Amino acid sequence: MSPLDPRAEFSHDELQLATRNHGLPLEALRYDVTPPGLHYLLIHWDIPAVDPGSWTLEVGGEVERPRSLSLADIRARPAVTSQVTFECAGNGRAQLSPRPISQPWLVEAVGSAEWTGTPLRGVLEEAGVRDDAVEILFSGLDHGIENGVEQDYERSLEVADAMRDDVLLAYEMNGQPLLPQHGYPARLIVPGWYGMAHVKWLARVTALREPFRGYQQSTAYMLLESENDPGVPVTRMLPRSLMVPPGMPDFMSRERFLDRQPCVIEGRAWSGYGSITSVDVSTDGGETWDPAALGPPMGPWAWRSWSWEWEVPSPGRHALCSRAADDAGNEQPTEVRWNLKGYANNVVQRVPVTVR
Repeated sequence: MSPLDPRAEFSHDELQLATRNHGLPLEALRYDVTPPGLHYLLIHWDIPAVDPGSWTLEVGGEVERPRSLSLADIRARPAVTSQVTFECAGNGRAQLSPRPISQPWLVEAVGSAEWTGTPLRGVLEEAGVRDDAVEILFSGLDHGIENGVEQDYERSLEVADAMRDDVLLAYEMNGQPLLPQHGYPARLIVPGWYGMAHVKWLARVTALREPFRGYQQSTAYMLLESENDPGVPVTRMLPRSLMVPPGMPDFMSRERFLDRQPCVIEGRAWSGYGSITSVDVSTDGGETWDPAALGPPMGPWAWRSWSWEWEVPSPGRHALCSRAADDAGNEQPTEVRWNLKGYANNVVQRVPVTVR
């Protein structure tokens, strides 16, 4: 068996990553808003120790009026609360074959919280971003080594993306100050984008006159078909639907067991490209599909609930699936689209169920 086969044993390094980072227990999809302790986490290096009394956010680079903002300064600015669904770009990586070696996500790397902060646009306008600036760079306090490169965690956005009204400098999650693991004291929120864009433990916001070529921007988060592929950047979340697994689970395999009686299958769907317009459900592994009922929208960037009534048939095994489509014309595929680093794998979820 190949060491990259998804059935092969996971390495010690992968296990070490998996114990530091955690996904959303799928039964927690029942919550409209994800409690902070259940929201998925990916932390590249160590959680920084931050003294809120001395912490400042430095705004500089190609701006007319550089400034230094304390946490109190940011909290005193106009505030916005928005529910935003996050998904890790590597969600689904561990299901690929051959398996890309990194954080071994199955499908649980998601969460949908209410973030409170001040619009980044106002801060940038007051600083006076110069006309020759092309990107805004966001630098976090987390620092470490990846593939031999020592670095701060840094990502950039084109100026037009950074100036969107819904991009936030957030300091609260679900009405409470950010927890240390979620970026305390302040982090970036970029609705619709995969998790790598939401830089935590912000330290600096810098306007650049040249595109940023740092590791996390031009090496790490790229969709590559091969080692020689120049690739394209990972940006917005592709549509995905996940279901609350019905019945009860087996401890090791997580296969579900269900008594023969009517059952409501429910879940959540989201997309970074537009609103969810449909969710279909299959009980035969994707051979046939039935439309689910959609719940009301919870906001332009929040997941949407769905439900479907299953007249549970005679005892036997079934493979439950759900697939989502958005108003930009994107739909979840039923076959895996492999790439070198295992990003944006939004193939439909399959939940094995045994009817007793």
